[in-house]
Amino acid sequence: QVQLVESGGGLVQAGGSLRLSCAASGRAFSTYTMGWFRQAPGKEREFVAFVRWSGGSTYYADSVKGRFTISRDNAKNTVYLQMNNLKPEDTAVYYCAASERAWLGYQTGQLPNAYDSWGQGTQVTVSS
Repeated sequence: QVQLVESGGGLVQAGGSLRLSCAASGRAFSTYTMGWFRQAPGKEREFVAFVRWSGGSTYYADSVKGRFTISRDNAKNTVYLQMNNLKPEDTAVYYCAASERAWLGYQTGQLPNAYDSWGQGTQVTVSS
C-alpha cells in the first residue's frame, strides 16, 4: 500500500477557491489511479473525481463538473484538486485515494472499494 497525506483544506467563503494536494510515498505512484472523495457529516462517502495513471483521463461527479479540476504530477508523486466557485454544499472532509490499477473503468473509478489506500482527510468548510 502507498501512504497518502492530504493538505490544503480550510475555511473559505462561497465563491472562493482552494487547492488540495495529496502527496504519495513509493516509487509506483505513476502507475496508480488516483481519486478524490468527500464525506459530509451524517452522509456517506461520495466520489468527487479520479485521474488515471498518465493524467490524460479525468472524470468528475456531476455536482463538481466545471468547478473542480483533478491533476497529477508524477515527478512529484502528487495529485491535486483545484476547487473553484465553492458552494456551502461542498463542505466535507476530502479524502485522497490510490488504486494499484493504472486503468479503472468510468464506473469502477467512482467506487470507494476500487481503491487500496486512503489518506487521513482534510477538512473543507465553505461559508455562505
